[in-house]
Amino acid sequence: MAKRILVVEDNDLNRKLFCDLLVANGFTVEPVADGREAIERARQFVPGLVIMDIQLPNVSGLELIEALKADPTLRPIPVLAVTAYAGKGDEERIREAGAEGYLAKPVSIGPFMQAVMKLV
Repeated sequence: MAKRILVVEDNDLNRKLFCDLLVANGFTVEPVADGREAIERARQFVPGLVIMDIQLPNVSGLELIEALKADPTLRPIPVLAVTAYAGKGDEERIREAGAEGYLAKPVSIGPFMQAVMKLV
Protein backbone atom coordinates (compact mmCIF):
# COMPACT_ATOMS: atom_id res chain seq x y z
CA MET A 1 0.00 0.00 0.00
CA ALA A 2 2.85 2.44 0.77
CA LYS A 3 3.88 2.44 -2.92
CA ARG A 4 0.59 4.09 -3.99
CA ILE A 5 0.46 7.89 -4.04
CA LEU A 6 -2.52 10.16 -4.75
CA VAL A 7 -1.34 13.44 -6.31
CA VAL A 8 -3.84 16.32 -5.93
CA GLU A 9 -2.54 19.22 -8.03
CA ASP A 10 -4.51 21.44 -10.43
CA ASN A 11 -1.47 22.73 -12.35
CA ASP A 12 -0.89 20.35 -15.28
CA LEU A 13 2.89 20.82 -15.40
CA ASN A 14 3.37 20.34 -11.65
CA ARG A 15 1.06 17.31 -11.60
CA LYS A 16 2.95 15.71 -14.50
CA LEU A 17 6.33 16.47 -12.92
CA PHE A 18 5.31 14.98 -9.56
CA CYS A 19 3.78 11.90 -11.20
CA ASP A 20 6.75 11.33 -13.53
CA LEU A 21 9.21 11.61 -10.63
CA LEU A 22 7.19 9.22 -8.48
CA VAL A 23 6.71 6.65 -11.26
CA ALA A 24 10.46 6.80 -12.03
CA ASN A 25 11.06 5.96 -8.36
CA GLY A 26 8.79 2.91 -8.44
CA PHE A 27 5.52 4.37 -7.16
CA THR A 28 2.04 3.84 -8.54
CA VAL A 29 0.33 7.22 -8.84
CA GLU A 30 -3.23 8.43 -9.19
CA PRO A 31 -3.33 12.05 -10.44
CA VAL A 32 -6.26 14.27 -9.47
CA ALA A 33 -6.67 17.70 -11.09
CA ASP A 34 -9.96 18.66 -9.43
CA GLY A 35 -9.80 18.82 -5.64
CA ARG A 36 -13.53 18.11 -5.42
CA GLU A 37 -12.73 14.54 -6.52
CA ALA A 38 -9.86 14.00 -4.07
CA ILE A 39 -11.70 12.39 -1.14
CA GLU A 40 -13.62 9.91 -3.30
CA ARG A 41 -10.49 9.05 -5.30
CA ALA A 42 -8.60 8.47 -2.03
CA ARG A 43 -11.32 6.02 -0.93
CA GLN A 44 -11.13 4.15 -4.25
CA PHE A 45 -7.34 4.19 -4.72
CA VAL A 46 -6.35 3.65 -1.04
CA PRO A 47 -2.97 5.43 -1.26
CA GLY A 48 -0.08 5.16 1.16
CA LEU A 49 0.50 8.92 0.79
CA VAL A 50 -1.45 11.94 -0.46
CA ILE A 51 0.46 14.82 -2.04
CA MET A 52 -1.81 17.85 -1.72
CA ASP A 53 -1.60 21.25 -3.36
CA ILE A 54 -3.13 23.85 -1.03
CA GLN A 55 -4.23 26.47 -3.54
CA LEU A 56 -6.83 24.64 -5.63
CA PRO A 57 -9.82 26.02 -7.53
CA ASN A 58 -13.27 25.27 -6.07
CA VAL A 59 -11.97 23.84 -2.78
CA SER A 60 -9.04 24.58 -0.48
CA GLY A 61 -6.35 21.97 0.03
CA LEU A 62 -6.59 22.81 3.74
CA GLU A 63 -10.26 21.78 3.72
CA LEU A 64 -9.37 18.57 1.93
CA ILE A 65 -6.66 17.73 4.46
CA GLU A 66 -9.15 18.34 7.28
CA ALA A 67 -11.71 16.12 5.51
CA LEU A 68 -9.14 13.33 5.07
CA LYS A 69 -8.20 13.53 8.74
CA ALA A 70 -11.88 13.57 9.83
CA ASP A 71 -12.56 10.31 7.96
CA PRO A 72 -11.74 7.24 10.11
CA THR A 73 -10.69 5.19 7.07
CA LEU A 74 -8.53 7.89 5.47
CA ARG A 75 -7.10 9.47 8.66
CA PRO A 76 -4.01 7.19 8.86
CA ILE A 77 -2.84 8.18 5.35
CA PRO A 78 -0.03 10.75 5.63
CA VAL A 79 -0.36 14.02 3.70
CA LEU A 80 2.48 15.98 2.12
CA ALA A 81 1.35 19.55 1.43
CA VAL A 82 3.10 21.16 -1.53
CA THR A 83 2.23 24.83 -1.84
CA ALA A 84 3.17 28.28 -3.01
CA TYR A 85 1.99 29.51 0.41
CA ALA A 86 5.31 30.04 2.12
CA GLY A 87 4.52 33.04 4.29
CA LYS A 88 4.83 33.36 8.02
CA GLY A 89 2.45 30.99 9.77
CA ASP A 90 1.45 29.09 6.61
CA GLU A 91 3.37 25.91 7.45
CA GLU A 92 1.96 25.95 10.98
CA ARG A 93 -1.61 26.39 9.67
CA ILE A 94 -1.15 23.55 7.16
CA ARG A 95 0.31 21.21 9.79
CA GLU A 96 -2.53 22.09 12.19
CA ALA A 97 -4.99 20.98 9.48
CA GLY A 98 -3.31 17.57 9.64
CA ALA A 99 -0.50 17.51 7.07
CA GLU A 100 2.48 15.45 8.19
CA GLY A 101 4.81 17.05 5.64
CA TYR A 102 5.20 20.49 4.04
CA LEU A 103 7.15 21.74 1.02
CA ALA A 104 7.10 25.25 -0.44
CA LYS A 105 7.01 25.73 -4.21
CA PRO A 106 8.98 25.89 -6.35
CA VAL A 107 9.92 22.34 -5.42
CA SER A 108 13.36 20.88 -6.07
CA ILE A 109 13.58 17.19 -6.95
CA GLY A 110 15.89 16.20 -4.07
CA PRO A 111 13.85 17.69 -1.21
CA PHE A 112 10.61 16.48 -2.84
CA MET A 113 11.76 12.86 -2.97
CA GLN A 114 13.25 13.09 0.55
CA ALA A 115 9.91 14.31 1.89
CA VAL A 116 8.04 11.53 0.05
CA MET A 117 10.40 8.80 1.29
CA LYS A 118 10.12 10.07 4.85
CA LEU A 119 6.32 9.69 4.78
CA VAL A 120 5.80 6.39 2.91
